[in-house]
Amino acid sequence: MKQKDNENLTNFYSQLFHNYSTIKFNMINAELLFYILITIIIVNFIFDKLLSFLNAKHFADALPEEVADVYDEEEYKKSQLYKKKNFKFGLITSTFSIVLTIAFFLLDGFRIVDEYARSFSSNSILISLMFFGVIMIGSDILTTPFSYYKTFVIEEKFGFNKTTKKLFWLDKLKGLLMTAIIGGAILSLVVWFYNITGNLFWIYTWVLIAVVTLFMNIFYSTLIVPLFNKQTPLENGELKTQIETFASKVGFKLDKIFVIDGSKRSTKANAYFAGFGKTKRIVLFDTLINDLNTDEIVAVLAHEVGHYKRKHTIFNLIASIILTGITLFILSLLISNPLLSEALNTQPSFHIGLIAFGILYSPISEITGLIMNYISRIFEYQADNYAKEHFASEPLITSLKKLSKNSLSNLTPHKAYVFMHYSHPTLRERIVNLMDKN
Repeated sequence: MKQKDNENLTNFYSQLFHNYSTIKFNMINAELLFYILITIIIVNFIFDKLLSFLNAKHFADALPEEVADVYDEEEYKKSQLYKKKNFKFGLITSTFSIVLTIAFFLLDGFRIVDEYARSFSSNSILISLMFFGVIMIGSDILTTPFSYYKTFVIEEKFGFNKTTKKLFWLDKLKGLLMTAIIGGAILSLVVWFYNITGNLFWIYTWVLIAVVTLFMNIFYSTLIVPLFNKQTPLENGELKTQIETFASKVGFKLDKIFVIDGSKRSTKANAYFAGFGKTKRIVLFDTLINDLNTDEIVAVLAHEVGHYKRKHTIFNLIASIILTGITLFILSLLISNPLLSEALNTQPSFHIGLIAFGILYSPISEITGLIMNYISRIFEYQADNYAKEHFASEPLITSLKKLSKNSLSNLTPHKAYVFMHYSHPTLRERIVNLMDKN
């Protein structure tokens, strides 16, 4: 009886909010909504470019004292050139993208693709799959030349690229296949939920995405990574001994340490912690092992263990699931309104509503992204502090400097750009924190 009452209450509130949103939407017409969608896209583009310009004006700033030893004069000039190249390239690619997007809107691109998809089937699931498939493939065809240039011209010029042309195209093919299989399966189920449950589809979709998210967090390194990279157990030796000694000291049960062949794509280094329980593992890029000494690698891993010990991984997982639920609930209030499809000059459908909603929701998504980035920066400080308390601060500082130098990182970013885009504190901020004696 109690479960039935909860279901009735859920239906009542869902209908109440749905009626409210319908009243609000009735205050605007399809043409006005069309221009609202375009305005959101343009405003977002302008704001992002203004931030990028502000950031670019600081490329040549004098290095702060705490990071003055990262680059010598020649290396700093190289890092400035790298940043300028990427800034100009990003400006070109983003301008191309927004011009293409606006043209797609103005030339009834969504209607054309929708009618094309409907010409193959009357089944709503197949229509949605065809619709998003055409858009995905078309987008990939148009953006691949930019990706190719970025990899084989810019990254190549500055000594980062190790990807062969064969590997580049294999990665593209594998990525498309994974998107088609996993994304297609999820989309099919979501449309099916919508067809059989109406506006309550969000509950079933929420459960589905929560399960998929949990599954990917647990099995990503064992199922997905091997499709792109080779992982081998870390060989016995000083490094493995030091890592195991540290793990034992802090009570971190660890019997899976792997090395990934990141060097076959780039010289840039990384390390990450993945999985839960028996699937838990630490993965080191082979480039990290080549760039850092033993103490520095252990310090980096101490930082990653800090994330685990401070429950950051669990928090991020739960926060992601909660935010997904909120987004899906708001989607359920609007998705049935034909105005979303009318604004894009198409027949009412779930897939068109999803496109329109994604744009309308983007300002809220920006806000939640800012909050999550702020929390993430706090978590990075906490993980750094854990490494400082349980291992040492100096090797972590030198490792951060080496990694920044080897990736030609921007050491003088604009504060507004950091606030909007950085999930990590700046190198200077992290070093100041690690040097703090209190």
